Amino acid sequence: MSKRISLLATAALLIFSTAALIAAQTTTTTTVTPTTVTKTVQNADGTYTVIEYPVGRETIVNLDPVTLTGAKGVATILRDDDGTRIKLNLTGVPNNVTGLNLYAVDPDGVVTSLGPITVTNGLGTFETTTPLNRFMLVASPETALTTYDPNTRIYFRSVVPNGFAVIPHSVVARGENVGATAVPTTEASAYTVPMLNIPAFKKGDDTKIKVNFTGLMSGARANVFIEPHRGKATEVKMVFHELKDAPAGQSFIVWAVSPENQFQKLGQILNLKNKNEAEIKATTMFPDFGLLVTQEDIGVVKSTVLVPAGPRLGVIEIIR
Repeated sequence: MSKRISLLATAALLIFSTAALIAAQTTTTTTVTPTTVTKTVQNADGTYTVIEYPVGRETIVNLDPVTLTGAKGVATILRDDDGTRIKLNLTGVPNNVTGLNLYAVDPDGVVTSLGPITVTNGLGTFETTTPLNRFMLVASPETALTTYDPNTRIYFRSVVPNGFAVIPHSVVARGENVGATAVPTTEASAYTVPMLNIPAFKKGDDTKIKVNFTGLMSGARANVFIEPHRGKATEVKMVFHELKDAPAGQSFIVWAVSPENQFQKLGQILNLKNKNEAEIKATTMFPDFGLLVTQEDIGVVKSTVLVPAGPRLGVIEIIR
């Protein structure tokens, strides 16, 4: 279902965040002069196999069967400006297993539901996109998994691919069904952002909204298209018109904000000469969210900022 909404916005050109950065990966190396050999590093018991996926390169990840003898799983994972795409194929699944659910587990042990896997005659397939960039995959018969530990009932678990190092489990699992890129902070809690009530969206329904942009975001127009998908990420598209340049060293950022005041950067506005229109396409796994625009220092943006820190330039509101 698709929502089209006319807004007011401001100057500067909005495009995808093309400066997605790959965090440095920890690797174990054995030096045999003059050659350096990179080895796969994994927790001794294989329980946590979280890695960070590189931008613009497909990564093949095997999923080991935990309790299903003879079964195999392979995931093709590609991270780009639209998010992280996952294509999963399972083979040799026993006939008595007719349904599985795929989950992502981040370095903190936070579990995010990615959706149900269709299994027919021993074959299972699944495709989705997630904003996460550091995670492991687990497949479980449980339909509402909220925590992950060595005793969790799972049938498949991802293996660390050759050349990658595992990101260690950093804290006790919190069991929150949120994405790793959604980080709450005291500073960010100062932003008041109304929720759009995504679960109430109905196919073919039109909803009027307004935006009260201020400061440098005054005077522009925009359209917003929101398309939820049951059990999968919600697509967000924003088209801006009559934009102006952001000040030198500054950028305008669009955020999705969850009801728990967690933030996901959807895209940013960059200055391009003689351009006054821009478009952003992104996805979010938040079941419900609001949309926020802030002004941020470019130096902060390039450091893969996960929460807003600059002045608020506008929020989107539904007109009741």
